[in-house]
Amino acid sequence: MPARERLPALNADRSTGERSTSDRSAAARQDGAAGQDGAGQQGRAEQDTAAEQDIPEAAPAAGAALAADVPAALRLLREGELTVHGQLTDASNAALYCSVTLDGVSAPCVYKPVAGERPLWDFPDGTLAGREVAAYEVGAATGWAPIPPTVLREGPYGSGMVQVWVEPDPKAAPLLALQDPAGPEQGWLPIVRADVGAGRTALLVHPDDRRLRRLAVVDAVLNNADRKGGHLLPAADGRIYGIDHGVTFAVPGKLRTLLWGWAEQPLTEEAGEMLRRLESELAGALGERLRPHLTAAELTATRERVAGLLRSGRHPVPSQEWPSIPWPPV
Repeated sequence: MPARERLPALNADRSTGERSTSDRSAAARQDGAAGQDGAGQQGRAEQDTAAEQDIPEAAPAAGAALAADVPAALRLLREGELTVHGQLTDASNAALYCSVTLDGVSAPCVYKPVAGERPLWDFPDGTLAGREVAAYEVGAATGWAPIPPTVLREGPYGSGMVQVWVEPDPKAAPLLALQDPAGPEQGWLPIVRADVGAGRTALLVHPDDRRLRRLAVVDAVLNNADRKGGHLLPAADGRIYGIDHGVTFAVPGKLRTLLWGWAEQPLTEEAGEMLRRLESELAGALGERLRPHLTAAELTATRERVAGLLRSGRHPVPSQEWPSIPWPPV
């Protein structure tokens, strides 16, 4: 991995679209280390400025169109040339904003090299990148396409996950809101009461939205430990994508999410059909595609979660043994 000062610093807030690919003044980053001579600082500044000038804009419509064209997106991600433009500084592990180019077609993407991952005591096996790819494979098998096209490939800093960059639609309706603690407004579902300061509370809510409900089912299958608000991207074509699936597939239950609005409610008919199809595919081709990324125990646990959802016929409820809300929630 490169030293952090060698890459422009980019804000990683994909949930709001407020990222400094359009704010060039925030791109260059200096090391500031003691004992660094002026010539070295100037050389890095010139390098950062050159990289800054090449940072591609992420257009909501273009990203949504590429993410929806799965065969084209996967070919571009697998075979295209990766160019690193900056490091997303809000990410807890190395996440690089890149472009990928093939046959004259270029698109923004995110690249998370395995070399930049921090060890996690509760996810000791495999890699974050591998789990991201496994999550994409499961999501694709649902037929709902809830995760942008994602591959595992070699890049400038070694093997890593590469995913189509979906820029959030700035015109999209909000996916979270704070409302009167007495109860949610029509069309919204409660998540949790939140302390908003000065001794006041508010109700954190999300919309009663079919797209989010589908993601809630997928998260239950993945055992997603980090479905926060910033990991939900409303795309320009009306889809809602989930991102950041590095902490998934744990064997013990670790579901942490903001999508609790349907807790204990019956699964929809389409969810039941999807789970039955997924159960079959996990026993066959899908299971084989997941083997390089998951342990045998994780794969077995995934099958058991699907079977458990089918038996209960209901959305899961928050655990009393594990924090049910990710932190920070947004």
